[in-house]
Amino acid sequence: MVKNHLSRLVAPRSWPMKRKGIKFIARPRSGPHKLEDSITLKMIMQNFLKQTATARETKIVLNNGKVFVDNKIVKDPNYPISLMDTISIPSLDEYYRVLIDEHKKFKLNKITKENANLKLCKIIDKTLLKKNKLQINFSDGRNKIAEDKKYKVGDTLVLTLDKNEIKNHLKLEKGASIYLIAGKHKGLIATLESIELSKDTKEDRIKLKKGSETFETLKNYAFVIDNTLL
Repeated sequence: MVKNHLSRLVAPRSWPMKRKGIKFIARPRSGPHKLEDSITLKMIMQNFLKQTATARETKIVLNNGKVFVDNKIVKDPNYPISLMDTISIPSLDEYYRVLIDEHKKFKLNKITKENANLKLCKIIDKTLLKKNKLQINFSDGRNKIAEDKKYKVGDTLVLTLDKNEIKNHLKLEKGASIYLIAGKHKGLIATLESIELSKDTKEDRIKLKKGSETFETLKNYAFVIDNTLL
């Protein structure tokens, strides 16, 4: 059985918090993300937004239905929050997108109300169903049925959260803006130069450019983005 808490000393380094003092910290509920790739809504409210100071205050605010995650009211303080999720507090007219900074730690970027209705979802798998329909599986655990076969694993779809419609298709191709979600360069945004497909059991790699610097990393670490939505 998964414990509800873990020691601060062994908590993921992506969590920006003090390691000393209180011994334990709440663990995010089980979901589609690994522990190191998620953070609790409680920590978002207390450590990032500074909207509440205690667990009791956080519960009161959440129980009043004032906080939305991806356009849905969330009342669980330990609800798992991860990359590209949107946090909305309509009563304060505040909207944020969850990102990772270049120090590999979670951060919030303030966005517009319109952009808070859009979710960038990386395609990690797809399955051909009956009647020639395609099921697309995304990195955040959601899936969508589509009839168009042009969507490829590694591409990103921009979905509307209110109607679950495809707003835009961002291809993993040369010139694409890439947000690195793992590895040595996690949190960095760079431009895709080329994709190098492996001919053996090794993973495919990509070549990226950031300013005058060119470097390589695994293709699986790439998340195609639209910079205007971050």
